Amino acid sequence: MTAGAARVHRDPEPGPDPASGRDPGDADAPWPRGISRQPTMRISDVLRALGQEFPSVSHSKLRFLEEQGLIEPVRTPSGYRQYSQADVERLRFVLTEQRDSYMPLKAIKERLAAMDADPDSAEHPAPRLAGIGAPARRRWTARSVADAAGVTEEFVQDLARSGLLPASGGTFGSSAVDVVRIAAALAQFGIEPRHLRSFRTAADRQVTLVDQVVAPLRSQQATAARGRAASMAGEMGELFTRLHAAWIRQGIDDLG
Repeated sequence: MTAGAARVHRDPEPGPDPASGRDPGDADAPWPRGISRQPTMRISDVLRALGQEFPSVSHSKLRFLEEQGLIEPVRTPSGYRQYSQADVERLRFVLTEQRDSYMPLKAIKERLAAMDADPDSAEHPAPRLAGIGAPARRRWTARSVADAAGVTEEFVQDLARSGLLPASGGTFGSSAVDVVRIAAALAQFGIEPRHLRSFRTAADRQVTLVDQVVAPLRSQQATAARGRAASMAGEMGELFTRLHAAWIRQGIDDLG
């Protein structure tokens, strides 16, 4: 059962049962359960709810995910889209998998289908409901990165000076903590920030190549084209990551 098939027809549902605290019909609902499916949010509300955690999310991105069957907002008689809090959670899951795991949309859709088939499985991520405009850290200071990664602030600054942590206004993006943790683990083997510059350069070149491929789509006015560009970029990033890992594994095997 796909995400789209799970909700072919969605009428506005009654509110939660005061006696149970759950929406009527929740037992047959797809993932996530226990969260309101009342379509009360406009697309601007959804963008506000997700924008701090996913700054690049846009109208075109949401509409593209809808076209791919990953989300199905209710349409008003005048054609406007309306979303529920459960829709926001599904969107957050999709965007997180794309950002953190570079998972292609086809695989995300299959994961959602499995979650819909057994919404109560402990193996599924717990919904992380956030109110409209809820605070979320978008930028990190050297001190906060160091605290989160369990390293010294000087180590973070060394990585920044080596060009491994691009900064904007003295702060870093959401990937900084992961980069610092990995660099710290490599430092235990005597690998210093200066040794990692070639890796950063190679990554930048791959990003440039991805940009060249998707630029024609991203420049189009059609929302579907821009959404497709974002999806293609994520999938190519995943393929580059897998290719690099395969080459590293092959080289390590040859050492033996």
